[in-house]
Amino acid sequence: MSAALVLREENGPVAGLVLNRPGQGNSLSAGLVAGLRAELAALAPREDIKVIVLSGAGGRIFSAGHDLTEFTGEPDEEALRADFAGLVALMRQVMAQPQIVIAKVEGVATAAGCELVAACDLALASAAARFAVPGVNIGFWCHTPQVLLERTVGRKHAMMMLATGSLFAADHALRIGLVNAVHPVDELDAAVDALARTIASKPASVLRRGKRSFQRQCRLPLEEAYEFVQGEALANILHPDAAEGIAAFLEKRPPRW
Repeated sequence: MSAALVLREENGPVAGLVLNRPGQGNSLSAGLVAGLRAELAALAPREDIKVIVLSGAGGRIFSAGHDLTEFTGEPDEEALRADFAGLVALMRQVMAQPQIVIAKVEGVATAAGCELVAACDLALASAAARFAVPGVNIGFWCHTPQVLLERTVGRKHAMMMLATGSLFAADHALRIGLVNAVHPVDELDAAVDALARTIASKPASVLRRGKRSFQRQCRLPLEEAYEFVQGEALANILHPDAAEGIAAFLEKRPPRW
């Protein structure tokens, strides 16, 4: 099932994971969530993979969020609880993934699909991309997506999206910090490839330690954050990759990681 719902392709140190339900808006069904989590888990220990690019099949919709067909019929509270828990676990897994995760947003990203963009480390969007958390339009506040959305774009921008349920253009997503850059539709692939190659040229040890350090310090008060990162900096500077990088810089040559 995961092979059908999530496609994986590898190009050297860059892996691509494609949400593969284009006929259903790449919605995050229980099966797709399980498949994506399995692919991420399989890639996690691989130090030869430094970057993961996450995209949606078909180009029209990155992800429409929850698969609402799983909410029809007689409510099953335990099944719904498991569904929400699975989505939350996916978002936390993306943030904890050792590799740098880039969202490539070609089309619409709504609700949990928008949350998935926020969970990724970086996000590039096409000029045709649109973003929304539209649960309020169908009688359901986007409770779980609001967590990462508020932490990514701030309280007032998040509330504007949550309370209106409106679709916002890619340039708005750029202004509020939901995405890092917006590119013409026909230039998005090249821009994502260039960013992935730039990051993948760095040593895996530094990327892995750096992402782990960044995610942890984000959750700490200022004084605790500084206390924590001093230990991380010490461990990093003692690593052979740091010694090689410093030597290469001083000797004006490319580093040999």
